[in-house]
Amino acid sequence: MQRNLNVVVIGAGLMGHGIAQVFAAAGHHATITDTNNDILQAAPRHITHNLEQMGVEHASVLNNIRLEGSLENAVSDADLVIEAAPERIELKQQLFLAVSKAAPSTAILASNTSVIPITEIGQLLDEQARNRLVGTHWWNPPHLVPLVEVVKTEFTSDAVFDVTFDILASVGKCPVKVYKDVPGFIGNRLQHALWREAISLVYRGVCDAETIDTVVKQSFGMRLPVLGPMENADLVGLELARNVHRIIFPDLDCTKEPSPLLEDLLAKGHLGMRSGKGLREWTPEGADEVKRLLALHLIAAIDS
Repeated sequence: MQRNLNVVVIGAGLMGHGIAQVFAAAGHHATITDTNNDILQAAPRHITHNLEQMGVEHASVLNNIRLEGSLENAVSDADLVIEAAPERIELKQQLFLAVSKAAPSTAILASNTSVIPITEIGQLLDEQARNRLVGTHWWNPPHLVPLVEVVKTEFTSDAVFDVTFDILASVGKCPVKVYKDVPGFIGNRLQHALWREAISLVYRGVCDAETIDTVVKQSFGMRLPVLGPMENADLVGLELARNVHRIIFPDLDCTKEPSPLLEDLLAKGHLGMRSGKGLREWTPEGADEVKRLLALHLIAAIDS
């Protein structure tokens, strides 16, 4: 980009501080705002930890980050506003309504929702604001995972769509263009299709949850960084792909509701790592080790 941008991130939690870190590390002015002051004040500490883990000097990055408790003050001179609030559509709708009134009329409005259609998020906005609303779905952890899905609605202007893509590319991300605003966009639709079948196999007693993870990590998961599913289909040949589909598609899980296994686990208070049990059992140390290994793996991947 030709100049440093004023980027505002709404939400300092799981995703927000990492998104702000990316822009600050690229030399832009990043403002983080959050209604929870404790979460807001903790953001610099989390960013410092991220940078130390990456072996990056943190002072210059932190100098580009500002904390602001007032949403209106935060967005008053914004060029780009990225919402990273919890996945509640009413909350996001009200946030963008407030931002559209307080931010400059030229500011790009972006939502980091992972599954909610951007069109629904913008329902309360006037036409001019809807023209500036675009989806930017980052992946966790956002400072390490390259992909950002840029989602266009029927209202999003071509200029906003293209400029948002260019901004993300300029800060080192790998943006992709999503031309239709469908729930879950691309990545989560693919990921959760896999999850649905994986959970179904456990529910049907075909194998346990640990075996699912072993199979993925020790087989096709190893190929995915260099061989995507479309490349793989072409590699083995589309005739073979069609013949395999004829055999297994009729037996794949295609239910429209979450698995009864998830409902049963949740009813028992088994929420995942944070509760010590989900589909698998976790100690605090085991959960922390998985997170550490993931971060180191991603750092090595982007450094290679």
